[in-house]
Amino acid sequence: MKGPTATDGRGTPRQDAVFVRRPLRTLDRAAAFQRRRRFLEGGLAVLIPLALFALWELGARLGWIDARMFPAPTTILRTGASLLAEGYFWSDILLTLRRVLIGAGIGIVAGFTAGALMGLNRTARAALEPMLSAVYVVPKLALLPVFITIFGLGEVPLLVIISVTVFFYIWIYTMEAFASIPEGYHEAARSLDLGPVRMFTQVLVPAALPSVFVALRVAISVSIIVIVASEFLVGTTGVGYVIFDSRRLFMNDQMYVGIVTVSLMGVVLSMIVQRIGRLVTPWVKHSRRID
Repeated sequence: MKGPTATDGRGTPRQDAVFVRRPLRTLDRAAAFQRRRRFLEGGLAVLIPLALFALWELGARLGWIDARMFPAPTTILRTGASLLAEGYFWSDILLTLRRVLIGAGIGIVAGFTAGALMGLNRTARAALEPMLSAVYVVPKLALLPVFITIFGLGEVPLLVIISVTVFFYIWIYTMEAFASIPEGYHEAARSLDLGPVRMFTQVLVPAALPSVFVALRVAISVSIIVIVASEFLVGTTGVGYVIFDSRRLFMNDQMYVGIVTVSLMGVVLSMIVQRIGRLVTPWVKHSRRID
């Protein structure tokens, strides 16, 4: 934006006129703009689902859709409240959550270890990557019969299949994150006379962590999908079993309660991972750019 232009008596710009370019947006205006945009985005994130649920409710009440197959959202809420009040549904929720957390924890540790080793050691990568890549493309549910054959029925095959699922996501993201660290990071660490342990913990791990947390968010979501399917196939407890058993008994309102529970579980776990990632990697700019 140009300031006032100096002119002579006839309105012609003088040769010695000074043009001042002012910033397009002051800091206060930029902050206000960012607040308005966050408010708009948050509002849209809430209003769009509410509008869809309202349309669903209206369609069920007016007979546009078959309420026996697609119960109204208010019916689903009442059924969910009733199940939680009775108490037994809590045990299924906690069992599914426990399986996800234990299995994911094992997979995260194993995947990070393998990814870091193969990302920093070309010999290990050359030796192990072809075999792991071949198993990576196999649908993990296809391995469930193998795990049942090895470990038998019960909790162990469910935990193993989640661990394997999470392992591959963490492994491939971690390996690529460590392998793509610029050589300048290594040179800077050597110039500061850092030993191997300090170089790994203070330079290489912080450089790879942002990609690892992206992998964590993806892996947690996929692990919930896998455990729900596994509970349907071989389980007798858990939210996945409730969903498919309710469908078999034509208790569709209870089935939708299970689906909503799984959805909320995935959202909450993903938000927790995202929050931990922001706390652990404060050097990464998480805020959006002001346009």
